[in-house]
This record gives sequence, C-alpha cells and structure tokens, in this order.
Amino acid sequence: MQSWPMGEKKYENMSFLPPLTNEEIAKQVQYLVSNGWVPCIEYTHPQEGFARGGNSATVNTSGYYDNRYWTMYKLPMYGCNDPNQVLEEIFSCKAENPGCFIRLLGFDNVRQVQCAGLIIVRPDQP
Repeated sequence: MQSWPMGEKKYENMSFLPPLTNEEIAKQVQYLVSNGWVPCIEYTHPQEGFARGGNSATVNTSGYYDNRYWTMYKLPMYGCNDPNQVLEEIFSCKAENPGCFIRLLGFDNVRQVQCAGLIIVRPDQP
C-alpha cells in the first residue's frame, strides 16, 4: 500500500491522478449535468492552489482553511447540459490564465451546495 509522499501538497479530489484528457474531462462534465448540477469553472495562481491551515486569527475556528476560495471564471453555467460548451470555457480560461490551476465544480442549485470539485488543469501540464 502506498501513502502520500511527505511534503507533497494535497489539492482537490482525484488530484493524485495523471492529468485528465479532454475525453475524461467531458465524462466528468457529463456526470455533473446528468445529476442536474451546475458546472462552474474557477482558477488560481500556483502559490494559492492548495488549502492550508488557518492563520493565527482563526486558530480557534475549526474547519477554516485559507485559499479555499478561488477566482470564478465567468458565471456558473446555469442550464448548460452540453459538455462541449464547458470544455470550450475551460480552454478559454486556460488561454486567458496561463500557468494557473483550473478546477471544475458542480453545484446543486436546489440544495445550494457544492457536490463535486476536481482540478482539471495544473500549472505544470501543457
């Protein structure tokens, strides 16, 4: 059994996998929209792409992590049910923000919660 290497930063779900292909990203998007979730794309610079423990002002607050909020790329894609539209937005975000992490989120607009989140572009991948 392997364990996570010491000193390695942890990111989002499935961040331990190799970079996803466009087909694999499209399948993830299809999963989001087939569940009725709203796709949303966010990005951040490499030094802010991971959650870290709270700062001294939040030492008494459990569950708080700095860097959990990333910059939203445009608005959430309400009503979108075509994975190709989301892929186009991902490519646009990548072109406009080179060298950044990009993640895909899925929001349930009825329960008003995030149901899925995964990093789909890393700064070190072409």
